[in-house]
Amino acid sequence: MATFPRFKNQALLDCALTHRSYVNEHHDIIEDNERLEFLGDAVLEFVVSEELYQHYPELSEAQLTRLRSKLVDEPQLAQFAKVLGLGELMYLGQGAIKDGGRQNPALLSDTFEAIIGAYFLDAGIEAVQKFVRSLFKEAIDNLVIPESRKVSSNIVDVKNRLQEWALANYKKVPEYFLIKESGPDHAKEFIFGVRINHQLLGTGKGRRKQDATKAAAQDALNKLSIFKRLE
Repeated sequence: MATFPRFKNQALLDCALTHRSYVNEHHDIIEDNERLEFLGDAVLEFVVSEELYQHYPELSEAQLTRLRSKLVDEPQLAQFAKVLGLGELMYLGQGAIKDGGRQNPALLSDTFEAIIGAYFLDAGIEAVQKFVRSLFKEAIDNLVIPESRKVSSNIVDVKNRLQEWALANYKKVPEYFLIKESGPDHAKEFIFGVRINHQLLGTGKGRRKQDATKAAAQDALNKLSIFKRLE
């Protein structure tokens, strides 16, 4: 079982665990974990991509993309966060705590990504790779491999499906853009749109930007399916 990474820089770890709601209530704290979350998201995608690429040469690009998406989605990252006990370690505001923030999958997932970003700055990419490999091993064995051996629409990421359609029909990738952001810091809701050539294809909402963009892609695919049946 993976153990919590050891940090040389305690300030980086503290920042990774600090939610915006805590900063709002403690004015002596100047930075939350959102920037580290941004970095961690990119680092995690690279590390998981490299791991899948190196160990599963029989899989196509499309399969690798779909499997990576399954490994780094909110429910899976929230589960990793629970394994590490991040729920009790997070610095949350009182409102977020009362609203169940320590069990909130979105907050857990975001904090996990922030931890990855902080650990990358603290120890480097090789340390992150070793940590992620040990933590993800069971998920890869129990989730990814069985799914990769069968044809299942459940593993097909809707954003990848929409991108495949867009490239085939327009030679362009879909563009996702923020329409609206609302709600308190600990319970944000995002509405995103997706378009090609300035033409709106679909909209979607979610507690995380990733979920909202996926919902927008699904909305676009649903509409495209309807249009296709009417042709």
